[in-house]
Amino acid sequence: MKRLLAIVLVLVTILIGCSPKNQTVLNVYNWGDYIDEKVISDFEKKYNIKVNYETFTTNEDMYIKLKAGGSHYDVIIPSDYMIKRMIDEDLLAKLDFENIPNYKYIADQFKNLDFDPDNEYSVPYMWGTVGILYNTKMIQEKIDSWTALWDQKYSKQILMLDSQRDSIGITLKMLGYSLNSKDTNELEQAKKALIEQKPLVLAYVVDEGKDKMIAGEAALAVVWSGDAINCIRENPDLTYVIPKEGSNLWFDSMVIPKNARNKKEAELFINFMCETDIAYRNADYIGYASPHTEAVKKLPKEIANDHRAYPPMEELTNCEVFVDLGSVIKEFDRIWTEIKAQ
Repeated sequence: MKRLLAIVLVLVTILIGCSPKNQTVLNVYNWGDYIDEKVISDFEKKYNIKVNYETFTTNEDMYIKLKAGGSHYDVIIPSDYMIKRMIDEDLLAKLDFENIPNYKYIADQFKNLDFDPDNEYSVPYMWGTVGILYNTKMIQEKIDSWTALWDQKYSKQILMLDSQRDSIGITLKMLGYSLNSKDTNELEQAKKALIEQKPLVLAYVVDEGKDKMIAGEAALAVVWSGDAINCIRENPDLTYVIPKEGSNLWFDSMVIPKNARNKKEAELFINFMCETDIAYRNADYIGYASPHTEAVKKLPKEIANDHRAYPPMEELTNCEVFVDLGSVIKEFDRIWTEIKAQ
């Protein structure tokens, strides 16, 4: 009995010594379906750091939660224009690139971008476009314009993104305007067009739109390019196009909030994400385009050479990067609220 008690005490001592209470907990906030989740467990095992992983659906949702306080995230992966907004509002910490040596693998074309011109706050994670994913069995004609989303014959077969910048932006492009327009008249025209379109829309979606397109529940959807590639893998009847009017060219990057509690560990995580094998696994798993030079070399040629996933920049001359609109974003908020209320 004493022998058994001694064994139990030893085991308890060992368990206490290995308690998660002794671990650093890294809080990571990312888009849904935007990482090979095995990568997280690999990081935890390699560095004995616990990762608390949460997801958001839009940049605006992420920003609101961050501004509300009460949450101390160590790594966040927002988009270009939102990074600029957070830099301007002093919400982000400058990175110590001595702790991120794998930054050398990021292609030069993804550095010195307008939202972080001196490469002080962000490390590129993925990039891509916004376009139309459509089912060639349900639609016989070739789709090449945003106007297809306003075609009566596709009534209740259209999925729109439940994202104000994206949905208002593509409407502005359809109307011949910049997706970064601040002009009140142009924004009102976009609002009117989206209200007129609403009876044709099956649903406003984010991640759930992928499943609907794969299952053939809708004929057309506004999607991000990586989601399109994943859908096409599952359903070869689907195809993806960047409309001729132009679209959004976007960049998502890893950043560290100024109130992060574990900055060095956050930089360790960012560096880990930039390891060649890890960057390759993430790109292969989620279908989005990687800015990592060596990871792209490891991808199958049919993917790396697929212009839907990795379009040459010369093919994107009509595309624009979202910029921070400053106070005008309140107009986008108002317009989107009025559209959804119809």
